[in-house]
Amino acid sequence: MTRGVLAELAAWAEARLPELVDTAYATVLERVDLYRTDQVVPRQDLRRAVERNLRFMIAAIADPDAERDFTVPRETGRRRALQGAPLPEVLQAYRIGFATVWDGLLDHARADPTPGTSDALLDAASVLWRLSDEHAVALTEAYRAATAELLTAQQRRRSALVEALLTGHPGPDAGPWEAGKLLGLPPDADLIVVAAETRGLAEESLTSIERQLGASGVVSAWRLTPTLQVGLVAAHPDHTGTALGVLRAAATARTGTSPPYRTLADTPRALHLARVALAAIPTGHAELRVFDPSPLAAMLAFDPDESRRLVDHVLGGLLDLPTDDRTALLDTLRVYLDHDASADRAARVLHCHPNTVRYRLRRLHELTGRSLTNPHDTAELAAATYALTFSHDSRATPLP
Repeated sequence: MTRGVLAELAAWAEARLPELVDTAYATVLERVDLYRTDQVVPRQDLRRAVERNLRFMIAAIADPDAERDFTVPRETGRRRALQGAPLPEVLQAYRIGFATVWDGLLDHARADPTPGTSDALLDAASVLWRLSDEHAVALTEAYRAATAELLTAQQRRRSALVEALLTGHPGPDAGPWEAGKLLGLPPDADLIVVAAETRGLAEESLTSIERQLGASGVVSAWRLTPTLQVGLVAAHPDHTGTALGVLRAAATARTGTSPPYRTLADTPRALHLARVALAAIPTGHAELRVFDPSPLAAMLAFDPDESRRLVDHVLGGLLDLPTDDRTALLDTLRVYLDHDASADRAARVLHCHPNTVRYRLRRLHELTGRSLTNPHDTAELAAATYALTFSHDSRATPLP
C-alpha cells in the first residue's frame, strides 16, 4: 500500500517538475550570493543542474530500492571545481533542491486525504535525507578530486615558469616579464633567488615556505629538483628583510640567496650567485647565507679559476700560516675593510685593542707585500678576500 502511494507522490512531483525547478532555481539565486551573477556559474548551467538533480530525487522516491547512479552529482561537483565555485555554496544549492522537493510533497500530502499518504510521506522523507547524504558525499569527492588535479596542474605550471626564468628561456612568444606576471610577481618588487639543499632525494628543506612567505605578504614561486629547492621571491623593498627573516627561520639545510635585484632577465645570474652562497656554507651546517651585494664579489664568483689564482697570488703566504694565526689575520682584514679602514672601529667589532689591529695589519703587509695605504694594494687585498670565499681553498676560514 505504502509503495503504491509513494509512487503516486513521485508521479505528482514528476508532473510538477517544471514548477519545482523554477522554485528551486529562484531560491538558489535569492539565497546564494555566488549564483546571483553568472560570472562563475552560467545561469543556464545552474538551471540545468537543478533540473537534473530534482529529476534524480524524484526517480529515487518512485523506486527506493533501485541501484543509485551518482553520475549526476559527480559531474556537477567536478564542473563546479573547474569553474572555481566554492564547495560550501555548491552544497547549499543542493540542499535547497532537496528542501524544495520535500516542501512540495509535504504541501501535497496535507491536501490529500488518501489513506496511507502520511506513511508514504515518511518513507519519502527517509529516501530524501539518505539520498541527500549520499549525494553530498559523491559531489564532494568529485569536487575535491578535481581541485587536487587543478592544484597539481597549477603547481606544475608554476614550476615550469620558474624554470623558464632561472634558465633565461621563457619561450619564443614570451619574455621574462610575461612569465613573472603569470607567477603573480609584483612589478615593483625586489627579487631574490633562493637555492636550498634538499634534505633527502627531492625532499624540501624549506617546508611550506611559499605559504609562510605569503603570510608575510611576500610572493614566491618554487621549483624542486632531486638535490635543490629553488625559489624566486618577490618582496616590496620594505619587506625584503622580512622575507630573509622567514627564509632564515625556515632553513633546515644549507641555503644560499642572491642579493636583491630588480630585473627578471637577471634571474639566471642571480641563481648562480645563490648557488655560490650555498656552496660557501660548510657541509652539514643548516643556515642561510646571502651573497655579498658587491659587484666585485659577483664578478669573481663568475670566474672561480681566476679567483683561485688571485687568492694564491695575493694571499698565498698568509694562507700557509697555522690555522689560528691565519684566521685572526683574515678576520681582521675583512672587518677593517668593512668598517671604513678604521682600526678603532675594527677593534670594537673584534673586541681587541686598536694597536692589536694595527699589528695584524703590519703582519699582513709583511706576508703579502701589499700595503693598506696604497689604493691598488688595498683593491687587490679586498678582491682576494672576496675570492677566498668562492675558492673552496681548504686553508680558507668561513665568513661569519
